[in-house]
Amino acid sequence: MRKELALSALSVAVTLAASLVGTPAMAQQKFVTVGTGGVTGVYYAVGGAICRLVNKDRAKTNLRCSVESTGGSAYNVNTIKAGELDFGMTQSDVQFQGYKGVGSFKEAFPDMRSVFSVHPEPFTLLARKEANVHNFTDFKGKRLNVGNPGSGTRAAIDELLVAVNMKLSDFSLASELKADEHGAALCDNKIDGFFFGVGHPSANIQDPTTACGAKLVPITGPGIDALVKKNSYFAYATIPGGMYANNPQPTKTYGVLATMITSSKVSADNVYVITKAVFDNFDEFKKLHPAFANLDPKQMIADGLTAPLHEGAARYYREKGWIK
Repeated sequence: MRKELALSALSVAVTLAASLVGTPAMAQQKFVTVGTGGVTGVYYAVGGAICRLVNKDRAKTNLRCSVESTGGSAYNVNTIKAGELDFGMTQSDVQFQGYKGVGSFKEAFPDMRSVFSVHPEPFTLLARKEANVHNFTDFKGKRLNVGNPGSGTRAAIDELLVAVNMKLSDFSLASELKADEHGAALCDNKIDGFFFGVGHPSANIQDPTTACGAKLVPITGPGIDALVKKNSYFAYATIPGGMYANNPQPTKTYGVLATMITSSKVSADNVYVITKAVFDNFDEFKKLHPAFANLDPKQMIADGLTAPLHEGAARYYREKGWIK
């Protein structure tokens, strides 16, 4: 019996070795990871959509793509810089700050490279319906979630506070919950509101507006006008009325673009495969989330991109005749 088992094991080993020799593509398979954000946010949906299209052709390209839920924009910049992520989603303002080494970034990241931009991300202010809040400054003395450290939301609210002559100590509580946590905290009366940069529609906003009647609050005024005028990576935005339950009126605000970045140290071939997978299957990509419905490739390869294009992405865009 033992002899038969030994022979069986030897047969399996020989068969496995032969299969590996006969399929060099398996031995050469490469892996890339896309850093996103919270699992209820649109960044996670973007990463999932990209990897889904890349993995469709993995037998041909030998490239397998996986998604990682992370702390968000600034975290992704720092982790790509450290070589621990290949790609990541980040707000256009955080891309600018990370590349230049300004804002919350102490050092520039000159090896940062752009791949493309995606959907608009209006900064979204949501309040408990009982909070009696009509604009951002009404949150003075109240409990506001300002975003977790390492997120683009947190970097953006720091700029907003300066623009409206406020500081974190003006809130009775400046909580640092992650995006996956702030909706439940709002409905549980642990906070009065939260500030969040996100593409719309988003389950992150839909859940509290439906579950506890949370209200969208406009972010407008002279301070916002000055902020948008000063920074090219900001733009005015409007969240359509009726998109969310209990919010029939349009909500004016401002925001950024979601962008996909990488490092110059990442293989040009890998970046080319990622880029080609998205744009060769663009109609399918647009259907993978409602926030993608109005995307235009010509805007995606230009708008919101501070860092230079990665050579792998630029190769594809030249092939398509989109850049020279």
